Amino acid sequence: MSQRITRRRAIEALGAAGVTGLAGCSSESGDGTGTPADGGSTDAGTDGEGTTMGDSTSASGTVTIGVLQPISGDLQYYGQQGVWGFTSGLAYKAGVEPGATAESGTHTVTVGDVDYELVVRDTGFSADEAQSLATNLVTDEEVDMLFGCASSGAATRVSETVAQQAGVPYMIGPAASAAATAEESTCSDIVFRASENTAMDARSGGKYVAQESDVSSVFLFGADYSFGRAVVNNYEQVLQQEGVDIVGKRFVPQGYSEWEGLLDNAEEAGAEGIVGGFTVATLPALFTSFLNGDYSYRVFGGFATEITNAVVGSTLENSLGTPLSAEGIADVKMGPFTTRYHWNQYDNEINDAFVDAYTSAYGKVPDLFTAGCFTAASAIVQAVEASGSTEGADVAAELRGMTVADTPKGTDAYTFQEYNGQARSEMTVANVVPTADEWSDSWGASVQPSEPVARIPADETTIPSDGDGMNCSL
Repeated sequence: MSQRITRRRAIEALGAAGVTGLAGCSSESGDGTGTPADGGSTDAGTDGEGTTMGDSTSASGTVTIGVLQPISGDLQYYGQQGVWGFTSGLAYKAGVEPGATAESGTHTVTVGDVDYELVVRDTGFSADEAQSLATNLVTDEEVDMLFGCASSGAATRVSETVAQQAGVPYMIGPAASAAATAEESTCSDIVFRASENTAMDARSGGKYVAQESDVSSVFLFGADYSFGRAVVNNYEQVLQQEGVDIVGKRFVPQGYSEWEGLLDNAEEAGAEGIVGGFTVATLPALFTSFLNGDYSYRVFGGFATEITNAVVGSTLENSLGTPLSAEGIADVKMGPFTTRYHWNQYDNEINDAFVDAYTSAYGKVPDLFTAGCFTAASAIVQAVEASGSTEGADVAAELRGMTVADTPKGTDAYTFQEYNGQARSEMTVANVVPTADEWSDSWGASVQPSEPVARIPADETTIPSDGDGMNCSL
């Protein structure tokens, strides 16, 4: 009980002050990839009465995980991906079908002799709510670990004001801002992220643009908050390092719609390509203006979730007519785009089983955020089994530097970097193509990623320990 009392006293003494001190801070309302983009997250809680075993090859007891996800409101699909992906990872390790629903409450998945108790809470995509709920999970539910947050603002808040102050390990996911595992204030030896981030989008996409296309000049656009700025800043660093000229950059508010003039500016500046760091709130207007204009440059960025792909597909249909063709889409110079994960990007036994089980359980194919969340759960189980302990501190110690065995990208495809707790993994690049008939019932968009046209190795996707923008050294 001493660990719990210490944790409780720590969060009451420090975390409560953090809640008060940050109550007036604004929270982010979006997160995601480049063009198009989205975000996602999940969280879980435990009773903390785990049993530490002397034998490092076995463990028994309960691991309670506090899961923080936006499972209501306009962006509930982000939270659904977080919960569904995480529970699918647990189910895979248990050898059972996933069954937990994305609803507030407690769900338990048993793997071997360990019960993984998920205490799910609805953040509503609010940093304030995420902080309050995380505090409750630590002080009242006495969870062993925290998992989740789709908004980078929420993830940062939980990391700084709850997890680190209370000493409770936190697995971020799928919030995407690179800063969450790159800044001194947010990084910690008890904070981890399996989910891919904006720097990985940019380093992968930027290298592809520079090395595999004939584009030599780029204009960068981004939403005027941390996600959009992270996309733009990371693309700028990578493209400049690769010798591509940045002919301009512009940040605009979410929902911005007056695109004709800005796109004309990019043309006049001599851009051969543009990159946009936006979510579904801004992309429709940008793409409509681009498709209705007469521009010589190409659009690059990142593939997003089903939500944004549905908007992109509708915009293309309005411009090109139906049915869409791969040739017609290619002619309008959209893409190729990077992808953190989509169901058809990886051909291995784990991903095959994941796609089948997930689609059967939830009626949708695994989406952008699901692989990182699956891997987060898989890593926690692996850490429990390797340490022989269900205590949060022991699990965190095992996660540091871990290579995760079972992931949708294949065996040993994710490795947590010791210098910042971020997992590196391969990224792919794909074209925009019409949705295949076989996926039409489980992918609610008229466009999807093609088979990969390029793969970026894991050791090239993340910010290196001595790289620009890496301000974390554990």
